[in-house]
Amino acid sequence: MARVIFDLDVLRSFVTGMELGSFAKAADRLGRSTSAVSAQLKKLEEQAGTPIFRKAGRGLALTEAGETMLAYARRLLDLNDEAAAAVHGLELEGWVRLGLQEDFGENLLPEVLGRFARAHPKVKIEARVVRNIELVERVTSGRLDLALAWSDGYRSAHCDRIAEVPMRWIGPAHGDVGWNMQSGEPMPMASLEAPCLLRSVATKVLDHAGVPWRISFVSPSLGGLWAATAAGLGLTVRTPLGLPDKVRLLDPGEAGLPALPKLDLVLHRAEAEPSPATQRLASIVLQTVRSSIGELGLLPTESVTAAA
Repeated sequence: MARVIFDLDVLRSFVTGMELGSFAKAADRLGRSTSAVSAQLKKLEEQAGTPIFRKAGRGLALTEAGETMLAYARRLLDLNDEAAAAVHGLELEGWVRLGLQEDFGENLLPEVLGRFARAHPKVKIEARVVRNIELVERVTSGRLDLALAWSDGYRSAHCDRIAEVPMRWIGPAHGDVGWNMQSGEPMPMASLEAPCLLRSVATKVLDHAGVPWRISFVSPSLGGLWAATAAGLGLTVRTPLGLPDKVRLLDPGEAGLPALPKLDLVLHRAEAEPSPATQRLASIVLQTVRSSIGELGLLPTESVTAAA
């Protein structure tokens, strides 16, 4: 069997089209004609030796092979871009200020900082792990260059929507949940200090469903919230990202709790045209986060318009 060598330009058109939701938009962004992008996609399917797309209404969606191809295409492009930046960007200098939610401080931040520092040792990074509202305030006022935050629909002037992530009820990993609808008692909720976006969304859902609740524990930090939940002091609400072993996601409908909506995960930028160092750090953050949420199967089904 002849060795297949995928063309990075073809893979970039493929990935860009999936991320923009339209290959016509991808052609415009990449400075190509739509017919050229169509030819690239045909070449990609021929090289893959299997269909990558399937009809989905008036548009196209990925086959199982296409989803596999997309994951590998992203990895190949990320590695290519990282290699190019490392070779040509060794002289990047300056200072970049990054803010993240606590959900990402323990597992994502070390990887991001490690990758960036290895490629750009002359750039200094100031990293802050703070609450969602503070992240948005700091990046919009220019006190942070980048901020990875949750959003219930809010968009800053310069941002990238990474994914929709489901909110979930969370209880102790071991033992009984400690509450159910049939008890007639208000649901005990462990929560971060107000203002808390996830708490606000969850209490609105409970009120709409007619489920009584009470705040049973308040913590200024995520570590305290996990400890209280693990100890059975109350149920809490978060996403599947960054959960410690001592807590677990409740099954849908468990204890009679209503379903929760999804939140957008957004990378905010302070400026439309950030510095080269900030652009490079943003790229690494996006790559790392997409990899993490992809491994948990949290990315929505990706589809594009049929126009190419």
